[in-house]
Amino acid sequence: MSQTHFDYIVIGGGSGGYAAARTARESCEHVAIIDNAETLGGLCILRGCMPSKTLIYSAEVLHLAHKAEQFGLKIPTAAADMAALHQRKLDTIQEFAEYRQEQLESERFTLFRSRAKFINSRTIRLSDGTELTADHFMIATGSVVSEPPIPGLSDVPYWTSDEVLELDFLPEKVIVLGGGIVACELAQFLRRIGSEVIQIQRSPHILKEMSPEAASVIESAFRDEGIQLYTDTALSSVQQQNGSFTVEFEHQGQAVVVTAPHLLNALGRRPATKGLGLTEAGISTLHSGHINCNAMQQTSNSRVYACGDVAGPHEIVHVAIMQGEVAAKHATGRPAERVDYDNLCAVVFTDPQIGSVGLSENQLKERGIEYISADYPFDDHGKSILMEAKYGYVKVLADKKTGVVLGAECVSKDGGELIHAMAVAVTLKATVQDLLKVHWYHPTLSEIWSYPLEDIADEMAELQE
Repeated sequence: MSQTHFDYIVIGGGSGGYAAARTARESCEHVAIIDNAETLGGLCILRGCMPSKTLIYSAEVLHLAHKAEQFGLKIPTAAADMAALHQRKLDTIQEFAEYRQEQLESERFTLFRSRAKFINSRTIRLSDGTELTADHFMIATGSVVSEPPIPGLSDVPYWTSDEVLELDFLPEKVIVLGGGIVACELAQFLRRIGSEVIQIQRSPHILKEMSPEAASVIESAFRDEGIQLYTDTALSSVQQQNGSFTVEFEHQGQAVVVTAPHLLNALGRRPATKGLGLTEAGISTLHSGHINCNAMQQTSNSRVYACGDVAGPHEIVHVAIMQGEVAAKHATGRPAERVDYDNLCAVVFTDPQIGSVGLSENQLKERGIEYISADYPFDDHGKSILMEAKYGYVKVLADKKTGVVLGAECVSKDGGELIHAMAVAVTLKATVQDLLKVHWYHPTLSEIWSYPLEDIADEMAELQE
């Protein structure tokens, strides 16, 4: 049985894992990457960010075509060509996937197309029996679809996001279980391409990671578009009979039964740690199943680090990349700064989109930070009115004494783009007074930020009098 030693071994070749390998390679000569996927590239490129946003954008174009009369246009018919839609997605992600594969297969790394399992604190065994040791390891295995203990769910052939992203036909009707980011993005996509959609969420609001105010806007938009949305429910059972799925649940004290030929399980994901041999390696996990890491992404085994979905606390690609870079620098003895989650930027790609950055109002209250908030609605804003993009608002949160912007939220058309103006402000600790020096061009969607900024500046001036 052969055994080979490396300076640094990465398990998982997705965005976080590749970032760690690339960063380690800056200081180390012998870096290995282990990935057993049929196609290299990782979740984001192959089954996550890139394919989903490609399809969502196509659905948005179709949605606008259906609203043509509101813009004074005549577009007699507009429909999704599912085969063409699917092919466009494949063509779009192919270049990204090929580039990542080239990176992973380059001479800078030793690539093993295999599964890895720790057999002790510093040794892993591959599927073919090969044993590898390393000075340091990175676990970047991502996440898999979660299957909550709902009676009957494990017995039926439900779809996951993977199957929805591979659709080459138009499903007539789909039941969507869940109200998280993936569930909401795909529910709206399905509705906009022409499917009847029933969405069932257990919590009082969809998108419970976001503020209730933001979630309420998306709920209104969904219902206006014809999604049959149920919130604050208790799922009772899932069955399939004669090609039809039946879901029973409690809603507002009543038993409800819905049926459809297709069922999407979007009830969340869990860290992909099964079969890694974490116990053998002395690596502890949290109650959530995430690998327990310190600020440098180091696990309870000082030789092993983790990043991305498998580590949490935020399943976001750019966070995984930042974590991977921090971990690799720390492992190779270079200066490294922890990822500052107080500057976290997050986006939900529904329409309207939700963009958020920095600390939320709940976090500010929990920390006892005195702040001033101000918001402004898009239905009273010139550019959004002419675009028929009237859902939503912007909100800014600033330190009451200094005016430093601590957080912001944007629920709007292209909110994911607009939030970056405040992401820069939060990260650089700019004040509302600094931001009011900016030339906010008219008429743009972005200029709406100037209104809450002015309100906060005015309130601060009054407090100082």
